[in-house]
Amino acid sequence: MIHKQRTIEKQVSLSGIGLHTGTECTMTFKPAPENSGIKFVRVDLGGNPVIPALVDYVVDISRGTTLGIGDVKVHTVEHVLAALVGLQIDNLIIELDGIEPPIGDGSSLPYVQALKQAGIVEQEAPKDFLIIDETFVYHEEDKQIDIVALPLDNYRVTVMIDYQNPALGSQHSGMFDMEKEFETEFAPARTFCFLSEVEQLASEGLIKGGDLDNAIVIVDDKDEEKLELLQKRINFSEKLFIGENGILNNKQLRFRNEPARHKLLDLIGDLALIGAPLRAQILAARPGHRANVEFAKQIRKLYHQKKLVKKYQFVKTEGVVFDTSAIERILPHRYPFLLVDKIISLELDKKVVGVKSVTANEPFFPGHFPGQPVMPGVLILEAIAQTGGILLLNAFPDPAEKLVYFMQINNAKFRKTVVPGDQLIIEVELTQKKTKVVTMSGKAYVNNVVVAEADFMAGIVDRPKKAD
Repeated sequence: MIHKQRTIEKQVSLSGIGLHTGTECTMTFKPAPENSGIKFVRVDLGGNPVIPALVDYVVDISRGTTLGIGDVKVHTVEHVLAALVGLQIDNLIIELDGIEPPIGDGSSLPYVQALKQAGIVEQEAPKDFLIIDETFVYHEEDKQIDIVALPLDNYRVTVMIDYQNPALGSQHSGMFDMEKEFETEFAPARTFCFLSEVEQLASEGLIKGGDLDNAIVIVDDKDEEKLELLQKRINFSEKLFIGENGILNNKQLRFRNEPARHKLLDLIGDLALIGAPLRAQILAARPGHRANVEFAKQIRKLYHQKKLVKKYQFVKTEGVVFDTSAIERILPHRYPFLLVDKIISLELDKKVVGVKSVTANEPFFPGHFPGQPVMPGVLILEAIAQTGGILLLNAFPDPAEKLVYFMQINNAKFRKTVVPGDQLIIEVELTQKKTKVVTMSGKAYVNNVVVAEADFMAGIVDRPKKAD
């Protein structure tokens, strides 16, 4: 089944104050064309600067996710983005006349209601799903944070939180059918904090727009004197008191596990910054904005890599990233000087693994050496360098328009001869990348034994234009 991209039918606005900055802001959602994605526009600034809703532009994660380019910022975008994911909206312009979206009631529900009022319409272009086809794991040992993406032909999210605080304890929640559950079970879940955190957050210049109408405050400190001091320091609209239900001022939860549901909402919003709808099962233990963003960065790199692979590899083959035909689309080399047969592993901007099967039919064996065929060391280095050239797919927009020339080969060592029947497994790591110069370190193995290694410096130049 082909799923079409979505936008809204007409523009719609909502106004209010921002949670952390406390500034007034009117936010206007506007329809956007196919394949344009989600973009925030600061209409209160000269030139109406645009910030794409991508993880590349995250500049701060202090109790919320802030996007920015230079001095232009938009704070606390996660609740808005979660609403877009939940309603499966792909293309949207979000205009703001302030630095932070209105917080509403601290959940995603006000945005969902506004967007539904505007009307959601399908477009002609198909959605560009990021399909997770193998397990992807993110782990932070010090905070015992784990986020895992598993293969699934759908989008499911499960969250467990544990603040080791008796006022909240451990909670978990799961969204298994976004279309049926998001709007009623997760969009209304409000942001929360602990009472012991409130003063610290205020001293850091945060929660200037916070109130008991847009945040749940969980009581973990029942000192009445501290509460009186807090009342004087922070201008809440109502008198504070310790609630009998464990919530400040006895505010009622919308769900028994509302904090866990809100953490799931935050995670969905932060993962929207990958820039593509997911087909995966996400399992998260103790997630937070910093971990969410780091996970999103890694998944976005995977998304970018998959797009590049699809651009060159037309036939999907198990265990092969690029076959010979794909390599010929990437590299300018041809017989008898194409010295890598396939790529079996690729981590863009990091590492590549290639294979060269050495046969008795290689054109260099009759002369090197007659009766004692040995692959020339310089050609092993060339095979390593060509494999390394695959790593440069992400270095410039169109690799077909570039050539890579050696500038230096350092620390070259030949440890064992390579003969007909050997299979070279070539591993190359990118050690530095600048605009026009890259450095790489590579090794070639036969039967898990290093046969050659070297460090390379190469220059990237424009391929000469063909004469008409």
